[in-house]
Amino acid sequence: MIDLRSDTLTRPTEAMRAAMADAEVGDDVYGEDPTVNDLEERVAGLFGHEAALFTPTGSLANVLAVRSLVGVGQEVLCELSAHIARAELGAHGAISGLTMRTWTDPRGQIDLAAISALYAPDMGPFFVATKAIAVENTHNFAGGTVLPLADLQALRGWADGVGVAIHLDGARIWNAHVATGTPLAEYGAMADVLAVCLSKGLGAPIGSLMVGSFDAVAEARIWRKRLGAGTRQVGILAAAGLHALDHHVERLADDHAHAKLLAEAIDVDPATVETNIVVAHREDAAAFVAAAAEAGVRISAVGPRTVRLVTHLDVSTGQAQQAASALSRLD
Repeated sequence: MIDLRSDTLTRPTEAMRAAMADAEVGDDVYGEDPTVNDLEERVAGLFGHEAALFTPTGSLANVLAVRSLVGVGQEVLCELSAHIARAELGAHGAISGLTMRTWTDPRGQIDLAAISALYAPDMGPFFVATKAIAVENTHNFAGGTVLPLADLQALRGWADGVGVAIHLDGARIWNAHVATGTPLAEYGAMADVLAVCLSKGLGAPIGSLMVGSFDAVAEARIWRKRLGAGTRQVGILAAAGLHALDHHVERLADDHAHAKLLAEAIDVDPATVETNIVVAHREDAAAFVAAAAEAGVRISAVGPRTVRLVTHLDVSTGQAQQAASALSRLD
């Protein structure tokens, strides 16, 4: 069975397991785990920010990042199918007491005209005030699309002009970096806070980081503990992230090539596939998923008429070719 449901399915390589076994550890709640500290310092530096905070999940990293910008009864604007709006079980409203409004773009892109029309300044005790814009790069449910740096720069300029902050959900920012060659620090400069993930394309078994200023991360560290996610000798997991950064970033280009191969097999224009995710329309998504499983390929339905295929570290070129051949016979 070739599993293309998600890039979260990757298992640690033998080399990664060895790095985990050899990790030096301490108590991270006390700030004394040297491997976690190394990871946080390294990731903050990669994105040109002051600090970072290791978290078990990307959803928690997003919650901590957004709540550092948006308070109770205030709002964040995001694209309609953004992960923070669609796939985090309402955590931002439930935990942080904030609200969301959205713009719509079929490829998850920044629509500055729509954002500026939605923007609500602080107008006293009658209207919800916009405090942040959240963007997702790459955009999961839009098919792994990349946000062009020029669009991010335009948003940054507009946001600075009106005094609104920017959160970047960079769960797959590494894919955007490899696909475009844009330095991570340039992406980091576009955002006040980021959330980046190690357990998707980079293949770590667990872990994300919130990235931002010293003050934002210090407050997030308190909230992480308050929410029950203070961990102890977690350097064993941080070591997997450090290994992934050393060995699994540039190889993402292989996943992108495999995604184009799969796209062609199911009649999706490969030119529209920018990274490792393929989204396709099928009139009966559940039936197509079931047929694919019968053919030896696991994929996901992400809507009643939408299926998703995701390439990753555990799918070789040969397996991608095999999956493409099996799926092509279903159409």
